[in-house]
Amino acid sequence: MNERLELDRNVANAIDTTGFDDLGGDTWREGAERVVADLQGPAQLHDIGVEVAIGDLQAYLTTRLRITDHRKQHPEIDRPIVRPLIVVGQPRTGTTILFDLLAQDRGFRVPRSWEVDKPCPPPELSTYSTDPRIAEVQAQYDLVDSMIPGFSAFHEVGAELAQECVRITGCDFKSMIHSIQFVLPDYNRWLLHEADLTSAYAWHKAFLQHLQSRVPAEQWLLKSPAHLWHLPTLRAAYPDAVVIHTHRDPLKVISSISALTNSLRQLTTDQTTVPLAAEQYADDIAVGLDRAVAAHRDGVFPKEQVVDLHFTQFVADPIGQIQRLYSEIGRDFTPEVEQRMRDFLAAHPGDGGGGGKRYTFADTGLAEREVRERTREYVDTFGIELETVR
Repeated sequence: MNERLELDRNVANAIDTTGFDDLGGDTWREGAERVVADLQGPAQLHDIGVEVAIGDLQAYLTTRLRITDHRKQHPEIDRPIVRPLIVVGQPRTGTTILFDLLAQDRGFRVPRSWEVDKPCPPPELSTYSTDPRIAEVQAQYDLVDSMIPGFSAFHEVGAELAQECVRITGCDFKSMIHSIQFVLPDYNRWLLHEADLTSAYAWHKAFLQHLQSRVPAEQWLLKSPAHLWHLPTLRAAYPDAVVIHTHRDPLKVISSISALTNSLRQLTTDQTTVPLAAEQYADDIAVGLDRAVAAHRDGVFPKEQVVDLHFTQFVADPIGQIQRLYSEIGRDFTPEVEQRMRDFLAAHPGDGGGGGKRYTFADTGLAEREVRERTREYVDTFGIELETVR
């Protein structure tokens, strides 16, 4: 047992660091306890992994303390979040590049990585592009990329790029961010099958209110694959949200997320392989797909609030698919917005999904036929185009 990882010790350190002692209730505690319990055991952290874990605990706890105090001092920031546009879909289905392209539309307010990682004090409109926190956060990302060579080829990161919601809900310790960075089997099972994420979405809304208090939002643009496992709770939090649901062949999803997770976990443990990650994600992804089918069948979000976007079609014609998306949500796709998107795409071409270049399904050690059968209902329900797997 590593005493430095003990939860109460980290809470005390966060209180000492901030000078605040109100964590805004205790909804975060059970998740944090489960995270720490797994960090002490199955995560099998090496020395650097311990430092990363402690740094994460401190970051989430201090952010929660600071935002809670700021809200008490400034109750006027409790303002509505109106009709957010939320990109959901399984990981590795094009959600990130879609998110980044949509973020080129300046009519959307997106949470940038630097303000999510360092949200206090709230960003100011006058210094939004020059805030010194941008350089601080970029230096942290550069360090990660130097320690995990090639990671940015899997998932591009940058202080000024749009950041996804798992970083926000991490402060309530009900977030997939924890179980993708570390091997946390008990926490992961609890998160997907037992935890009530109502408080995580309440925190999510409070976080957005904090960010928009001095940099106003006409309409929030948000993204996280993790929403797909909890669509009814997402709808309860944001009943007027417009959901963009991305789709891809599940075998490609599983092989890609397993390779990405294995790469990321190398920062914290020596005991990681693609097959070990795939063992987790073969089940996790299937559960998410089942819930997507159930939400579609039950009409959790009304049809007029959902746009489906298929990965293969998007890769073939990203601008054309975004133009269709704008038409469906009733938004003007101006020449200026289109040009900014084309410029971004030219600077960040990606690799069309990476299949066969960085990973193959064979790397997972899973049986193709079994996974195909397990995910058949999703494929049939949404008319998924199956891709060639190797």
